[in-house]
Amino acid sequence: MNTSINQAMNAALAQFASINKLEYKSFSKALTEVFNLEKPYLQKVAALDSVFDDQSVFEPLRELFFDLLLINFLNEDVRKLEEDYLDSPEWEKIEESTIDRGTELLNLLLYLQECHDESIEPELSDFLREFLLVDEDEFQDEHRIYEDVIANQILVESDLQELARVSAEIPDDSELKELFYPMIGFFRDPDPSDKDFNDFVSHSAIPDFDSAVYSLLISYNSQN
Repeated sequence: MNTSINQAMNAALAQFASINKLEYKSFSKALTEVFNLEKPYLQKVAALDSVFDDQSVFEPLRELFFDLLLINFLNEDVRKLEEDYLDSPEWEKIEESTIDRGTELLNLLLYLQECHDESIEPELSDFLREFLLVDEDEFQDEHRIYEDVIANQILVESDLQELARVSAEIPDDSELKELFYPMIGFFRDPDPSDKDFNDFVSHSAIPDFDSAVYSLLISYNSQN
């Protein structure tokens, strides 16, 4: 299992468990075993789901960790396969069968990897325009998905109270409804002090989930 992904996963679990007063070490161990399986990708997905089915209290994190499993597969497993595996019919079938899985967190994690590779600091405008290419005609699906983020970029300069207020007004059918507050929060402050992190939690409408996402991003960004 990739070290950065392992640490990000455990940062999210520790934060989620702390707010909910849960024990998470055994759950973390079970997940790590899934990530380390020497099996085809879809079997690892099934194993991941089985672990979550057995520990339903962690259900809010399921699709986030699906994203981590996918990135771990791309970073660790693909290099052991044929060079053009990601262009193969087999991988195309896998993509089709998992098209409804995961979240937009995947894009942000891939962007943070790119920032590390290019030795640049993550910025929201760069993420939207240079990574997602939301201004390009052929990427209007991304523009639609990130429309609320595009319209509210100024929030990276605002206080948490204003960010929380706008987050509450994001339409329920928005694909970024759940991730809006922690995503903007991360770009607003990717390396918060303990006080600033606690302020973030105190303004959250869903503190266990939002702070878990924020912790995941902070950890992943600091490790890359």
